[in-house]
Amino acid sequence: MGIIEKIQQIQEELARTQKNKATEYHIGLLKGKLARYRQQLLEPAPGSSSSPGQGFEVSKSGDARVALIGFPSVGKSSLLSKITKTKSEVAQYAFTTLTSVPGVLEYNGAEIQILDLPGIIQGASEGKGRGRQVVATAKTADLILMVLDATKPEEQRVILERELEAVGIRLNKERPNIYLKIKKTGGVKFNAISPPKYLNERLVSDILKDYKVHNAEVLIRDENCTVEDFIDIINSSHRSYIPCLYAYNKIDAVSLEEVDRIARQPHSTVISVAMDLGLDDLLERIWADLSLLRIYTKPKGQAPDFTEPMVVRAAHNSVENVCDSIHREIKNKFRYAMVWGASTKHSPQRCGLQHRVAEGDVITLFTKS
Repeated sequence: MGIIEKIQQIQEELARTQKNKATEYHIGLLKGKLARYRQQLLEPAPGSSSSPGQGFEVSKSGDARVALIGFPSVGKSSLLSKITKTKSEVAQYAFTTLTSVPGVLEYNGAEIQILDLPGIIQGASEGKGRGRQVVATAKTADLILMVLDATKPEEQRVILERELEAVGIRLNKERPNIYLKIKKTGGVKFNAISPPKYLNERLVSDILKDYKVHNAEVLIRDENCTVEDFIDIINSSHRSYIPCLYAYNKIDAVSLEEVDRIARQPHSTVISVAMDLGLDDLLERIWADLSLLRIYTKPKGQAPDFTEPMVVRAAHNSVENVCDSIHREIKNKFRYAMVWGASTKHSPQRCGLQHRVAEGDVITLFTKS
């Protein structure tokens, strides 16, 4: 029996198993096996030079990368052509885009790489179409822009989320608050800060055993952590936690009431590429979801140049990161920085490497001679 058949067998058993307190343990083990088989499906075959889940060869460039994910003919190529200078092939039939088409969005002084990936179809995580290549490349993105047809939003969204979930992409989620350390001896030591609602020592030990892990230290820090969360921690090297913005296209084909309903959903925006509706709002949402900051450098004795900002990620906004963005040798000769802006108590303020800059800050670096 092949891996795909095993996956289908487990899915069928999960579907017919009633969910209650008595079946929690059995369902947990099945989910652990399902995740393991799915991972095997994406790994390269023995002796193979490439992986079934290998991404397209597109070098990452610019200040951030956004991956366009969506069904064929949903409007991704047209959107790419509108917001970048790239002309992706457009047609009114499915599978026009057969390779990854990179474009560059210039916005707020940043260069954001936009990848128009081939249309993903149901069953992509099981090797149908070119879906596994699509999702493998999507794992390298800083933001996933899921383009959906506003005339059938729930149908498409459920399928796409399920496919991405199956290959280890977690949308708008944080890494589970579970500590796991695999050891060589000592068996499995299970602890929890407060009694977990969905996990117990027996279930955790048996899931680890299925992964051939017999010695480990486990600490559940959040009582609401689920079996799926624990499985994700075991497979942490194959999990990607990526923000996702849902863009509902073709809103000109639905009622105003439906547009209002869709627009109020979390992480969602509404557009019509054909009629140029909502594109400015979409760009603002992309910028906000990427958490990019503009920092301006000021050479000593000169005025800052506000036409060419330095763009940094909000998660990496220390003065040390700013130094690395300019040249990695600067921090080795660093003395202090003078910073003007929202991150300071007074302007200018003398700061060290660990000071965290904010949007619009101006910075002058002083180094040892």
